Amino acid sequence: ARAATALLIDGTLLLDLTPGAAFAAARAGHSLGGVRQVLLSHPHDGPAVEVPVGLPQPGRVPDGRELALLTGHRVRALALDAPGTGYEVSGPEGGRLLYLPPGAAAAGFEQARSPYEMVVLDVIGRPDALARLRSAGAVGPTTDVVAVHLDHDVPPGPELDRRLAAAGARAVPDGTTLAVGSYESVPDVPRRTLVLGGARSGKSVEAERRLEAFPDVLYVATGGTRGGDTEWAQRVALHRDRRPGSWRTAETCDLLPLLGDGADPAPLLVDCLSLWLTYAMDEVGAWDDAEWAGGGEKALRAKVSELVDGVRRTRRTVVAVSNEVGSGIVPATASGRRYRDELGRLNAAFAGECEQVLLVVAGQALALRG
Repeated sequence: ARAATALLIDGTLLLDLTPGAAFAAARAGHSLGGVRQVLLSHPHDGPAVEVPVGLPQPGRVPDGRELALLTGHRVRALALDAPGTGYEVSGPEGGRLLYLPPGAAAAGFEQARSPYEMVVLDVIGRPDALARLRSAGAVGPTTDVVAVHLDHDVPPGPELDRRLAAAGARAVPDGTTLAVGSYESVPDVPRRTLVLGGARSGKSVEAERRLEAFPDVLYVATGGTRGGDTEWAQRVALHRDRRPGSWRTAETCDLLPLLGDGADPAPLLVDCLSLWLTYAMDEVGAWDDAEWAGGGEKALRAKVSELVDGVRRTRRTVVAVSNEVGSGIVPATASGRRYRDELGRLNAAFAGECEQVLLVVAGQALALRG
């Protein structure tokens, strides 16, 4: 929960030693009397943790080395990108779990032999660690991903569940017994998500958060570079610096090819639909009253319909960002009001095709659907 983590494996192996471990085990209906090995995964600051009577002294396995227990368990130590050690534990019957300490990701983990049955790690603090495991094939569709090392910076209740579900993970109460290899129902990552919000509401951060546990995301920037606009360039740079290094970027408003059947299967993050609408309205001459009445309105509706149809049919995971402007001041010009109205229509049509719709206000995400 919101404290240090320890795992008792088959009553014989204890990964990490937390204060009050014996009492915690007893509350969960277990005894530490059968523990034959205690392994630490990360350096402990402050006073040494008291070792309960009867437990062996804790130790650590050197990176790359393997430890065989008389019970048939095998423990392999994995190198990390932060101080500490990750442990791959194989059971007597072949099931495998991976345990990573807080704030760490596996280093040099390029290709797994096969997906682990269970992975226990810091999903919220290091979502990129989960992304690396997915990229290497160590986490597959059937891997049970359990989030631990949750601290007080993480919102409780539904907000935590929502963040974990977006990563394909779950959290469990203290004392829970987990069966490695058994199927656990975790909410599917929504195929299509729309994130709405006002200026500086945190909508882009929320959209990025929903895909940060996945590798090889294609980030589609619809705003372009706007040559000569220094302030806009700074905005673009901030967005780029915030994104994971493994993500790719495409600066385009041509979204239909990215949604088609022959498109790259990587998850797609579109930021944002409001800038796409500006581009589309430019193309049809929607800012001019005469051109709007003479066919511009019909042409724009056709473009929006094509985009919505593409979202409906796509096989990709799509997260899109858009501005919510309908609650603000009524624009003073006819073209401004036209843009506001058309963006409202676009948002409503796009949301109609999404399994999840979020409204971000003051950095807080409110689930409107899903």
